[in-house]
Amino acid sequence: MRPKEQIREILTQALEQARNAGELNFQSLPAFEVEAPKQADHGDLATNLAMVLASQAKMPPRKIAEIISKNLAAPAGMLQKVEIAGPGFINFFIEESYWRRVIPEIHSLGPAYGNSDLGRGQKVQVEFVSANPTGPLHIGHGRGAALGDALANLLAAAGYEVVREYYINDVGNQINTLGKSLYFRVRELQGEKIEFPEDGYQGDYMKDLARDYLAANNPPPSPSPTEEEFISLGRYAGDVILAGIKRDLEDFGVSFDRWFSETDLYRQGLVENSFALLKEKGFLYEQDGALWFKATAFGDDKDRVVRRSTGVTTYFASDIAYHLYKFQQDYNLVVDIWGADHHGYVPRLQAAVEALGCGGRLKVILVQLVSLLRFGEPVAMTTRGGTFVTLREVIDEVGKDAARFIFLTRRPDSHLDFDLEVAKTQSPENPVYYVQYAHARLASVFRQAAAQSIPIPEPDPALFPHLQLPEETALLKMLANYPELVEAAARNLEPHRITYFLTELASQLHSYYYKHRFISEDAALTQARLCLVKAIKTVLAHGLSILGVEASETM
Repeated sequence: MRPKEQIREILTQALEQARNAGELNFQSLPAFEVEAPKQADHGDLATNLAMVLASQAKMPPRKIAEIISKNLAAPAGMLQKVEIAGPGFINFFIEESYWRRVIPEIHSLGPAYGNSDLGRGQKVQVEFVSANPTGPLHIGHGRGAALGDALANLLAAAGYEVVREYYINDVGNQINTLGKSLYFRVRELQGEKIEFPEDGYQGDYMKDLARDYLAANNPPPSPSPTEEEFISLGRYAGDVILAGIKRDLEDFGVSFDRWFSETDLYRQGLVENSFALLKEKGFLYEQDGALWFKATAFGDDKDRVVRRSTGVTTYFASDIAYHLYKFQQDYNLVVDIWGADHHGYVPRLQAAVEALGCGGRLKVILVQLVSLLRFGEPVAMTTRGGTFVTLREVIDEVGKDAARFIFLTRRPDSHLDFDLEVAKTQSPENPVYYVQYAHARLASVFRQAAAQSIPIPEPDPALFPHLQLPEETALLKMLANYPELVEAAARNLEPHRITYFLTELASQLHSYYYKHRFISEDAALTQARLCLVKAIKTVLAHGLSILGVEASETM
Protein backbone atom coordinates (compact mmCIF):
# COMPACT_ATOMS: atom_id res chain seq x y z
CA MET A 1 0.00 0.00 0.00
CA ARG A 2 1.13 3.52 -0.74
CA PRO A 3 -1.37 5.90 0.85
CA LYS A 4 0.72 9.02 0.21
CA GLU A 5 1.13 8.10 -3.44
CA GLN A 6 -2.59 7.45 -3.75
CA ILE A 7 -3.46 10.83 -2.22
CA ARG A 8 -0.94 12.48 -4.53
CA GLU A 9 -2.60 10.86 -7.56
CA ILE A 10 -6.07 11.91 -6.36
CA LEU A 11 -4.88 15.49 -5.91
CA THR A 12 -3.25 15.59 -9.35
CA GLN A 13 -6.45 14.33 -10.97
CA ALA A 14 -8.52 16.89 -9.04
CA LEU A 15 -6.26 19.70 -10.25
CA GLU A 16 -6.56 18.62 -13.87
CA GLN A 17 -10.32 18.37 -13.57
CA ALA A 18 -10.51 21.85 -12.01
CA ARG A 19 -8.29 23.30 -14.72
CA ASN A 20 -10.30 21.68 -17.51
CA ALA A 21 -13.47 23.12 -15.97
CA GLY A 22 -11.93 26.59 -15.89
CA GLU A 23 -11.98 26.75 -12.09
CA LEU A 24 -8.19 26.94 -11.74
CA ASN A 25 -5.54 28.39 -14.01
CA PHE A 26 -1.89 27.35 -13.59
CA GLN A 27 1.03 26.60 -15.89
CA SER A 28 2.65 23.60 -14.21
CA LEU A 29 2.14 21.40 -11.22
CA PRO A 30 4.36 22.69 -8.38
CA ALA A 31 6.25 20.48 -5.96
CA PHE A 32 4.00 19.77 -2.99
CA GLU A 33 4.04 17.65 0.14
CA VAL A 34 1.79 14.88 1.38
CA GLU A 35 2.72 14.04 4.95
CA ALA A 36 1.17 12.87 8.19
CA PRO A 37 0.18 15.94 10.24
CA LYS A 38 1.80 16.40 13.64
CA GLN A 39 -1.56 16.39 15.41
CA ALA A 40 -3.71 13.27 15.09
CA ASP A 41 -6.94 15.29 15.08
CA HIS A 42 -5.79 16.90 11.81
CA GLY A 43 -6.30 13.63 9.96
CA ASP A 44 -4.13 10.85 8.62
CA LEU A 45 -2.47 12.81 5.81
CA ALA A 46 -2.28 16.48 4.83
CA THR A 47 -1.04 18.49 1.87
CA ASN A 48 0.20 22.03 1.30
CA LEU A 49 -0.76 21.91 -2.39
CA ALA A 50 -3.19 24.84 -2.25
CA MET A 51 -0.58 27.11 -0.68
CA VAL A 52 2.22 26.34 -3.13
CA LEU A 53 -0.20 26.78 -6.05
CA ALA A 54 -1.49 30.18 -4.91
CA SER A 55 1.07 32.33 -6.74
CA GLN A 56 0.41 30.61 -10.08
CA ALA A 57 -3.36 30.47 -9.69
CA LYS A 58 -3.51 34.05 -8.36
CA MET A 59 -6.08 32.98 -5.81
CA PRO A 60 -6.19 32.68 -1.98
CA PRO A 61 -4.98 29.24 -0.80
CA ARG A 62 -8.19 28.44 1.07
CA LYS A 63 -10.24 29.11 -2.07
CA ILE A 64 -7.92 26.81 -4.05
CA ALA A 65 -8.29 24.18 -1.31
CA GLU A 66 -12.08 24.38 -1.62
CA ILE A 67 -11.90 23.90 -5.40
CA ILE A 68 -9.51 20.96 -5.07
CA SER A 69 -11.66 19.32 -2.38
CA LYS A 70 -14.78 19.66 -4.53
CA ASN A 71 -13.03 17.87 -7.42
CA LEU A 72 -11.56 15.01 -5.40
CA ALA A 73 -12.53 11.54 -6.64
CA ALA A 74 -11.08 8.98 -4.25
CA PRO A 75 -11.35 5.21 -4.67
CA ALA A 76 -14.37 3.71 -2.95
CA GLY A 77 -13.86 3.11 0.74
CA MET A 78 -10.74 5.22 1.10
CA LEU A 79 -11.71 8.67 2.40
CA GLN A 80 -13.92 9.25 5.41
CA LYS A 81 -13.80 13.04 5.10
CA VAL A 82 -11.66 15.94 3.91
CA GLU A 83 -11.16 19.17 5.85
CA ILE A 84 -9.53 22.50 5.06
CA ALA A 85 -7.44 23.90 7.90
CA GLY A 86 -5.41 26.99 8.69
CA PRO A 87 -4.11 28.97 5.72
CA GLY A 88 -5.11 26.27 3.24
CA PHE A 89 -3.95 22.83 4.33
CA ILE A 90 -6.11 19.98 3.06
CA ASN A 91 -6.47 17.26 5.70
CA PHE A 92 -7.48 13.72 4.74
CA PHE A 93 -9.24 11.38 7.16
CA ILE A 94 -8.98 7.81 5.89
CA GLU A 95 -11.50 5.06 6.57
CA GLU A 96 -10.38 2.44 9.09
CA SER A 97 -11.38 -0.31 6.67
CA TYR A 98 -8.88 1.05 4.14
CA TRP A 99 -5.94 0.36 6.47
CA ARG A 100 -7.01 -3.26 6.90
CA ARG A 101 -6.32 -3.89 3.21
CA VAL A 102 -2.63 -4.02 4.04
CA ILE A 103 -2.95 -7.46 5.63
CA PRO A 104 -3.65 -9.46 2.43
CA GLU A 105 -1.03 -7.40 0.59
CA ILE A 106 1.65 -8.34 3.12
CA HIS A 107 0.47 -11.94 3.08
CA SER A 108 0.74 -12.00 -0.73
CA LEU A 109 4.18 -10.36 -0.97
CA GLY A 110 5.68 -11.98 2.11
CA PRO A 111 9.35 -11.06 2.70
CA ALA A 112 9.26 -8.78 -0.37
CA TYR A 113 6.78 -6.39 1.27
CA GLY A 114 8.68 -3.13 1.61
CA ASN A 115 10.76 -3.66 -1.53
CA SER A 116 10.24 -1.38 -4.51
CA ASP A 117 11.49 -0.52 -7.98
CA LEU A 118 12.47 3.03 -7.06
CA GLY A 119 16.01 2.57 -8.42
CA ARG A 120 14.91 0.76 -11.60
CA GLY A 121 18.19 -1.12 -11.67
CA GLN A 122 20.42 1.94 -11.57
CA LYS A 123 23.97 1.13 -10.46
CA VAL A 124 25.16 2.52 -7.14
CA GLN A 125 28.55 2.01 -5.57
CA VAL A 126 28.84 2.36 -1.80
CA GLU A 127 32.43 2.68 -0.60
CA PHE A 128 32.77 2.43 3.15
CA VAL A 129 35.15 1.60 6.00
CA SER A 130 38.27 1.81 3.77
CA ALA A 131 40.45 1.99 6.88
CA ASN A 132 44.19 2.14 6.31
CA PRO A 133 45.80 -1.31 6.79
CA THR A 134 47.99 0.07 9.57
CA GLY A 135 45.96 -1.07 12.58
CA PRO A 136 42.79 -2.86 13.65
CA LEU A 137 39.35 -1.36 13.17
CA HIS A 138 38.09 0.90 15.95
CA ILE A 139 34.52 1.69 16.96
CA GLY A 140 34.37 4.66 14.60
CA HIS A 141 35.06 2.27 11.73
CA GLY A 142 32.33 0.05 13.17
CA ARG A 143 29.77 2.82 12.93
CA GLY A 144 30.76 3.47 9.32
CA ALA A 145 30.60 -0.26 8.57
CA ALA A 146 27.09 -0.60 10.01
CA LEU A 147 25.94 2.48 8.11
CA GLY A 148 27.47 1.45 4.78
CA ASP A 149 26.17 -2.10 4.90
CA ALA A 150 22.67 -1.04 5.95
CA LEU A 151 22.62 1.64 3.26
CA ALA A 152 23.62 -0.92 0.63
CA ASN A 153 20.85 -3.26 1.85
CA LEU A 154 18.37 -0.38 1.80
CA LEU A 155 19.25 0.64 -1.75
CA ALA A 156 19.03 -2.97 -2.93
CA ALA A 157 15.55 -3.23 -1.36
CA ALA A 158 14.59 -0.10 -3.29
CA GLY A 159 15.54 -1.60 -6.64
CA TYR A 160 19.11 -0.37 -7.12
CA GLU A 161 21.98 -2.56 -8.29
CA VAL A 162 24.47 -2.05 -5.48
CA VAL A 163 28.22 -2.69 -5.33
CA ARG A 164 29.97 -2.59 -1.96
CA GLU A 165 33.62 -1.57 -2.17
CA TYR A 166 36.54 -1.20 0.23
CA TYR A 167 39.42 1.03 -0.86
CA ILE A 168 42.80 -0.15 0.47
CA ASN A 169 45.20 2.75 1.08
CA ASP A 170 48.39 0.74 0.61
CA VAL A 171 50.61 3.40 -0.98
CA GLY A 172 52.59 6.19 0.61
CA ASN A 173 54.58 7.02 3.68
CA GLN A 174 52.21 5.18 6.02
CA ILE A 175 53.42 1.81 4.70
CA ASN A 176 57.01 2.86 5.23
CA THR A 177 56.15 3.95 8.79
CA LEU A 178 54.34 0.66 9.40
CA GLY A 179 57.44 -1.23 8.26
CA LYS A 180 59.67 0.79 10.58
CA SER A 181 57.29 0.15 13.47
CA LEU A 182 57.43 -3.60 12.86
CA TYR A 183 61.21 -3.49 12.45
CA PHE A 184 61.78 -1.85 15.83
CA ARG A 185 59.29 -4.10 17.63
CA VAL A 186 61.03 -7.18 16.22
CA ARG A 187 64.41 -5.91 17.39
CA GLU A 188 62.89 -5.15 20.78
CA LEU A 189 61.67 -8.75 21.07
CA GLN A 190 65.16 -9.91 20.17
CA GLY A 191 66.39 -8.27 23.36
CA GLU A 192 67.75 -5.04 21.95
CA LYS A 193 67.18 -1.69 23.60
CA ILE A 194 65.61 0.48 20.96
CA GLU A 195 64.25 3.98 20.72
CA PHE A 196 60.85 3.58 19.10
CA PRO A 197 60.12 6.23 16.44
CA GLU A 198 57.79 9.00 17.63
CA ASP A 199 55.71 8.70 14.47
CA GLY A 200 55.55 4.89 14.71
CA TYR A 201 52.37 2.91 15.33
CA GLN A 202 52.27 2.58 19.10
CA GLY A 203 49.55 0.03 19.72
CA ASP A 204 50.32 -3.29 21.36
CA TYR A 205 49.02 -4.93 18.20
CA MET A 206 52.45 -4.10 16.72
CA LYS A 207 54.10 -6.19 19.44
CA ASP A 208 51.76 -9.06 18.62
CA LEU A 209 52.61 -8.62 14.95
CA ALA A 210 56.33 -8.72 15.70
CA ARG A 211 55.88 -11.84 17.80
CA ASP A 212 53.98 -13.56 15.01
CA TYR A 213 56.59 -12.42 12.49
CA LEU A 214 59.35 -14.19 14.41
CA ALA A 215 57.21 -17.24 15.17
CA ALA A 216 56.64 -17.72 11.43
CA ASN A 217 60.41 -18.14 10.95
CA ASN A 218 60.71 -15.02 8.87
CA PRO A 219 64.30 -13.86 8.40
CA PRO A 220 65.38 -11.40 11.10
CA PRO A 221 65.65 -7.82 9.87
CA SER A 222 69.12 -6.60 8.99
CA PRO A 223 70.96 -4.32 11.43
CA SER A 224 71.05 -1.52 8.85
CA PRO A 225 67.82 -1.79 6.88
CA THR A 226 67.23 0.09 3.65
CA GLU A 227 64.06 1.96 2.74
CA GLU A 228 63.15 -0.97 0.49
CA GLU A 229 63.33 -3.31 3.48
CA PHE A 230 61.10 -1.01 5.52
CA ILE A 231 58.57 -0.99 2.68
CA SER A 232 58.77 -4.79 2.41
CA LEU A 233 58.13 -5.14 6.15
CA GLY A 234 55.31 -2.61 5.83
CA ARG A 235 53.65 -4.61 3.10
CA TYR A 236 53.96 -7.78 5.17
CA ALA A 237 52.41 -6.03 8.17
CA GLY A 238 49.72 -4.43 6.02
CA ASP A 239 48.70 -7.80 4.59
CA VAL A 240 48.42 -9.33 8.06
CA ILE A 241 46.44 -6.37 9.40
CA LEU A 242 44.15 -6.38 6.36
CA ALA A 243 43.44 -10.08 6.91
CA GLY A 244 42.42 -9.22 10.48
CA ILE A 245 40.21 -6.39 9.24
CA LYS A 246 38.47 -8.80 6.87
CA ARG A 247 37.86 -11.27 9.72
CA ASP A 248 36.43 -8.56 11.96
CA LEU A 249 34.12 -7.31 9.23
CA GLU A 250 32.96 -10.82 8.42
CA ASP A 251 32.10 -11.38 12.09
CA PHE A 252 30.29 -8.03 12.02
CA GLY A 253 28.15 -9.30 9.15
CA VAL A 254 29.75 -7.03 6.56
CA SER A 255 30.98 -8.29 3.20
CA PHE A 256 32.30 -6.46 0.16
CA ASP A 257 31.92 -7.13 -3.53
CA ARG A 258 35.30 -5.56 -4.28
CA TRP A 259 38.51 -4.73 -2.45
CA PHE A 260 40.29 -2.12 -4.55
CA SER A 261 43.98 -1.46 -3.90
CA GLU A 262 45.50 1.99 -4.29
CA THR A 263 48.56 0.22 -5.69
CA ASP A 264 46.46 -0.83 -8.69
CA LEU A 265 45.82 2.82 -9.54
CA TYR A 266 49.51 3.18 -10.30
CA ARG A 267 50.02 -0.26 -11.82
CA GLN A 268 47.20 0.39 -14.29
CA GLY A 269 48.29 3.96 -15.07
CA LEU A 270 45.02 5.40 -13.78
CA VAL A 271 46.65 8.34 -12.00
CA GLU A 272 48.42 9.50 -15.17
CA ASN A 273 45.22 8.94 -17.14
CA SER A 274 43.32 11.25 -14.79
CA PHE A 275 46.08 13.87 -15.11
CA ALA A 276 45.83 13.66 -18.90
CA LEU A 277 42.06 14.15 -18.82
CA LEU A 278 42.27 17.14 -16.47
CA LYS A 279 45.06 18.69 -18.55
CA GLU A 280 42.97 18.28 -21.67
CA LYS A 281 40.12 20.11 -19.94
CA GLY A 282 42.47 22.87 -18.79
CA PHE A 283 42.20 22.18 -15.05
CA LEU A 284 45.87 21.36 -14.30
CA TYR A 285 48.80 23.75 -14.35
CA GLU A 286 52.44 23.73 -13.27
CA GLN A 287 53.87 26.15 -10.74
CA ASP A 288 57.14 26.03 -8.78
CA GLY A 289 57.85 22.60 -10.21
CA ALA A 290 54.60 21.13 -8.83
CA LEU A 291 51.40 20.15 -10.62
CA TRP A 292 48.24 21.89 -9.40
CA PHE A 293 44.51 21.25 -9.82
CA LYS A 294 42.33 24.36 -10.34
CA ALA A 295 39.98 23.58 -7.47
CA THR A 296 39.03 27.25 -7.10
CA ALA A 297 37.30 27.06 -10.48
CA PHE A 298 34.74 24.82 -8.77
CA GLY A 299 34.23 26.69 -5.51
CA ASP A 300 37.09 25.33 -3.38
CA ASP A 301 38.97 27.92 -1.30
CA LYS A 302 42.33 27.25 -2.98
CA ASP A 303 43.98 25.22 -5.72
CA ARG A 304 45.40 21.83 -4.74
CA VAL A 305 48.71 20.09 -5.42
CA VAL A 306 48.43 16.73 -7.13
CA ARG A 307 52.16 16.16 -7.75
CA ARG A 308 54.85 17.76 -5.65
CA SER A 309 58.03 19.28 -7.05
CA THR A 310 59.79 16.08 -5.90
CA GLY A 311 57.70 14.12 -8.39
CA VAL A 312 55.73 12.39 -5.62
CA THR A 313 51.96 12.38 -6.12
CA THR A 314 49.61 13.37 -3.31
CA TYR A 315 46.77 11.44 -1.69
CA PHE A 316 44.44 13.78 -3.55
CA ALA A 317 45.87 12.59 -6.87
CA SER A 318 45.04 9.00 -5.93
CA ASP A 319 41.51 9.98 -4.94
CA ILE A 320 40.94 11.79 -8.23
CA ALA A 321 42.11 8.75 -10.18
CA TYR A 322 40.07 6.38 -8.03
CA HIS A 323 36.88 8.37 -8.53
CA LEU A 324 37.47 8.65 -12.27
CA TYR A 325 37.80 4.87 -12.30
CA LYS A 326 34.54 4.56 -10.35
CA PHE A 327 32.59 6.66 -12.82
CA GLN A 328 34.11 4.76 -15.73
CA GLN A 329 32.28 1.72 -14.32
CA ASP A 330 29.00 3.47 -15.24
CA TYR A 331 27.76 3.98 -11.70
CA ASN A 332 24.79 6.32 -11.65
CA LEU A 333 25.67 7.27 -8.10
CA VAL A 334 28.78 6.87 -5.97
CA VAL A 335 28.45 7.10 -2.19
CA ASP A 336 31.55 7.62 -0.04
CA ILE A 337 31.21 7.14 3.72
CA TRP A 338 33.97 8.92 5.64
CA GLY A 339 34.80 9.92 9.17
CA ALA A 340 33.78 13.44 10.16
CA ASP A 341 37.45 14.45 10.38
CA HIS A 342 37.45 14.48 6.55
CA HIS A 343 34.87 17.27 6.30
CA GLY A 344 37.42 19.74 4.94
CA TYR A 345 38.33 17.30 2.17
CA VAL A 346 34.85 17.11 0.66
CA PRO A 347 34.86 20.39 -1.35
CA ARG A 348 38.10 19.58 -3.16
CA LEU A 349 36.96 16.07 -4.07
CA GLN A 350 33.59 17.37 -5.29
CA ALA A 351 35.52 19.96 -7.33
CA ALA A 352 37.61 17.21 -8.92
CA VAL A 353 34.53 15.11 -9.70
CA GLU A 354 32.89 18.11 -11.36
CA ALA A 355 36.06 18.79 -13.36
CA LEU A 356 36.01 15.19 -14.56
CA GLY A 357 32.50 15.78 -15.90
CA CYS A 358 30.76 13.67 -13.27
CA GLY A 359 29.21 16.40 -11.15
CA GLY A 360 26.11 15.44 -9.19
CA ARG A 361 26.97 11.75 -9.11
CA LEU A 362 29.00 11.72 -5.88
CA LYS A 363 27.46 11.82 -2.42
CA VAL A 364 29.73 11.97 0.63
CA ILE A 365 28.27 10.97 4.00
CA LEU A 366 30.27 11.99 7.06
CA VAL A 367 30.05 9.87 10.20
CA GLN A 368 30.47 11.54 13.58
CA LEU A 369 32.38 10.18 16.55
CA VAL A 370 31.25 7.47 18.97
CA SER A 371 31.70 7.83 22.73
CA LEU A 372 31.79 4.60 24.71
CA LEU A 373 29.96 4.56 28.05
CA ARG A 374 29.53 2.02 30.81
CA PHE A 375 26.59 2.56 33.16
CA GLY A 376 26.38 6.06 31.73
CA GLU A 377 29.99 6.92 32.54
CA PRO A 378 32.66 7.51 29.86
CA VAL A 379 34.98 4.60 29.11
CA ALA A 380 38.63 5.48 28.57
CA MET A 381 39.21 5.15 24.85
CA THR A 382 42.47 3.28 25.27
CA THR A 383 43.16 -0.42 25.24
CA ARG A 384 46.25 -2.61 25.42
CA GLY A 385 48.58 0.34 24.99
CA GLY A 386 46.84 1.63 21.86
CA THR A 387 44.79 4.72 21.32
CA PHE A 388 41.34 3.25 20.67
CA VAL A 389 38.84 0.55 21.55
CA THR A 390 38.69 -1.94 18.72
CA LEU A 391 35.57 -3.05 16.91
CA ARG A 392 36.54 -6.62 17.78
CA GLU A 393 36.33 -5.85 21.50
CA VAL A 394 32.89 -4.31 21.11
CA ILE A 395 31.62 -7.28 19.06
CA ASP A 396 32.99 -9.72 21.64
CA GLU A 397 31.36 -7.85 24.52
CA VAL A 398 27.91 -6.95 23.20
CA GLY A 399 27.51 -9.00 20.00
CA LYS A 400 27.12 -8.13 16.34
CA ASP A 401 23.41 -7.37 16.39
CA ALA A 402 23.48 -4.99 19.34
CA ALA A 403 26.47 -3.11 17.94
CA ARG A 404 24.99 -2.75 14.45
CA PHE A 405 21.59 -1.62 15.68
CA ILE A 406 22.94 0.91 18.18
CA PHE A 407 25.31 2.37 15.59
CA LEU A 408 22.18 3.04 13.50
CA THR A 409 20.08 4.67 16.22
CA ARG A 410 21.27 8.17 15.31
CA ARG A 411 21.77 10.13 12.13
CA PRO A 412 25.38 9.69 10.95
CA ASP A 413 26.03 13.41 11.36
CA SER A 414 25.07 13.21 15.06
CA HIS A 415 27.44 12.25 17.86
CA LEU A 416 26.62 8.79 19.26
CA ASP A 417 26.86 7.63 22.87
CA PHE A 418 27.23 3.83 23.02
CA ASP A 419 26.62 2.36 26.48
CA LEU A 420 28.12 -1.11 26.63
CA GLU A 421 26.02 -2.17 29.63
CA VAL A 422 22.76 -1.02 28.06
CA ALA A 423 23.67 -2.97 24.92
CA LYS A 424 23.90 -6.16 27.01
CA THR A 425 20.70 -5.79 29.03
CA GLN A 426 17.49 -7.63 28.24
CA SER A 427 15.24 -4.67 28.85
CA PRO A 428 13.33 -1.97 26.95
CA GLU A 429 16.32 0.34 27.48
CA ASN A 430 18.28 -1.83 25.03
CA PRO A 431 16.90 -0.81 21.62
CA VAL A 432 17.97 -3.91 19.72
CA TYR A 433 16.60 -6.25 22.39
CA TYR A 434 13.33 -4.31 22.36
CA VAL A 435 12.88 -4.83 18.61
CA GLN A 436 14.21 -8.40 18.43
CA TYR A 437 12.01 -9.35 21.37
CA ALA A 438 8.97 -8.02 19.51
CA HIS A 439 9.71 -10.43 16.66
CA ALA A 440 10.46 -13.30 19.03
CA ARG A 441 7.29 -12.58 20.99
CA LEU A 442 5.21 -12.94 17.83
CA ALA A 443 7.04 -16.14 16.91
CA SER A 444 6.05 -17.43 20.35
CA VAL A 445 2.40 -16.56 19.67
CA PHE A 446 2.44 -18.76 16.57
CA ARG A 447 4.10 -21.59 18.49
CA GLN A 448 1.28 -21.32 21.06
CA ALA A 449 -1.28 -21.39 18.27
CA ALA A 450 0.31 -24.51 16.78
CA ALA A 451 0.35 -26.18 20.21
CA GLN A 452 -3.41 -25.55 20.43
CA SER A 453 -3.94 -26.80 16.85
CA ILE A 454 -5.04 -23.34 15.75
CA PRO A 455 -4.17 -22.98 12.05
CA ILE A 456 -2.61 -19.83 10.66
CA PRO A 457 -5.53 -18.40 8.71
CA GLU A 458 -5.56 -17.04 5.21
CA PRO A 459 -6.23 -13.27 5.30
CA ASP A 460 -10.01 -13.26 4.91
CA PRO A 461 -11.42 -9.69 4.64
CA ALA A 462 -14.53 -10.93 6.44
CA LEU A 463 -12.39 -11.26 9.58
CA PHE A 464 -10.91 -7.76 9.51
CA PRO A 465 -13.88 -5.83 10.97
CA HIS A 466 -12.91 -7.51 14.25
CA LEU A 467 -9.78 -5.31 14.25
CA GLN A 468 -11.51 -2.25 15.68
CA LEU A 469 -9.26 -1.25 18.57
CA PRO A 470 -7.32 2.03 18.32
CA GLU A 471 -4.10 0.07 18.91
CA GLU A 472 -4.92 -2.19 15.96
CA THR A 473 -5.66 0.72 13.65
CA ALA A 474 -2.42 2.42 14.67
CA LEU A 475 -0.46 -0.75 13.88
CA LEU A 476 -2.21 -1.16 10.53
CA LYS A 477 -1.33 2.43 9.61
CA MET A 478 2.33 1.79 10.37
CA LEU A 479 2.34 -1.34 8.23
CA ALA A 480 0.62 0.46 5.35
CA ASN A 481 3.09 3.36 5.45
CA TYR A 482 6.17 1.11 5.62
CA PRO A 483 6.92 0.75 1.86
CA GLU A 484 6.87 4.52 1.36
CA LEU A 485 9.09 4.95 4.41
CA VAL A 486 11.63 2.51 2.92
CA GLU A 487 11.58 4.45 -0.35
CA ALA A 488 12.06 7.77 1.45
CA ALA A 489 14.94 6.32 3.46
CA ALA A 490 16.59 5.05 0.26
CA ARG A 491 16.01 8.31 -1.61
CA ASN A 492 17.64 10.28 1.22
CA LEU A 493 20.36 7.67 1.97
CA GLU A 494 19.16 7.44 5.58
CA PRO A 495 18.93 3.88 6.95
CA HIS A 496 18.45 5.25 10.48
CA ARG A 497 14.84 5.92 9.45
CA ILE A 498 14.34 2.15 9.44
CA THR A 499 15.73 1.94 12.98
CA TYR A 500 13.34 4.64 14.17
CA PHE A 501 10.40 2.91 12.49
CA LEU A 502 11.21 -0.51 13.97
CA THR A 503 11.58 0.95 17.45
CA GLU A 504 8.17 2.62 17.21
CA LEU A 505 6.53 -0.47 15.69
CA ALA A 506 7.97 -2.63 18.48
CA SER A 507 6.74 -0.15 21.08
CA GLN A 508 3.20 -0.22 19.72
CA LEU A 509 3.28 -4.01 19.42
CA HIS A 510 4.45 -4.52 23.01
CA SER A 511 1.75 -2.15 24.28
CA TYR A 512 -0.88 -4.03 22.28
CA TYR A 513 0.41 -7.38 23.56
CA TYR A 514 0.23 -6.34 27.21
CA LYS A 515 -3.38 -5.14 26.91
CA HIS A 516 -4.98 -7.83 24.76
CA ARG A 517 -4.91 -11.57 24.21
CA PHE A 518 -4.08 -12.71 20.69
CA ILE A 519 -5.46 -16.21 21.23
CA SER A 520 -8.87 -16.31 22.88
CA GLU A 521 -12.12 -18.26 22.91
CA ASP A 522 -13.47 -15.99 20.17
CA ALA A 523 -12.30 -17.90 17.08
CA ALA A 524 -12.96 -15.11 14.58
CA LEU A 525 -11.19 -12.50 16.72
CA THR A 526 -8.26 -14.89 17.22
CA GLN A 527 -7.93 -15.44 13.49
CA ALA A 528 -8.13 -11.72 12.74
CA ARG A 529 -5.43 -10.92 15.30
CA LEU A 530 -3.21 -13.74 14.07
CA CYS A 531 -3.47 -12.27 10.57
CA LEU A 532 -2.47 -8.87 11.94
CA VAL A 533 0.49 -10.04 14.01
CA LYS A 534 1.75 -12.24 11.18
CA ALA A 535 1.88 -9.08 9.04
CA ILE A 536 3.70 -7.22 11.82
CA LYS A 537 6.20 -10.07 12.14
CA THR A 538 6.87 -9.92 8.38
CA VAL A 539 7.56 -6.18 8.47
CA LEU A 540 9.79 -6.45 11.55
CA ALA A 541 11.85 -9.13 9.79
CA HIS A 542 12.15 -7.03 6.63
CA GLY A 543 13.34 -3.97 8.53
CA LEU A 544 15.83 -5.95 10.59
CA SER A 545 17.22 -7.55 7.43
CA ILE A 546 17.94 -4.08 6.02
CA LEU A 547 19.89 -3.25 9.19
CA GLY A 548 21.73 -6.57 9.01
CA VAL A 549 20.30 -7.68 12.36
CA GLU A 550 18.86 -11.13 13.08
CA ALA A 551 15.09 -11.46 13.40
CA SER A 552 15.12 -13.72 16.46
CA GLU A 553 12.58 -16.51 16.82
CA THR A 554 13.39 -16.98 20.51
CA MET A 555 14.99 -14.77 23.14
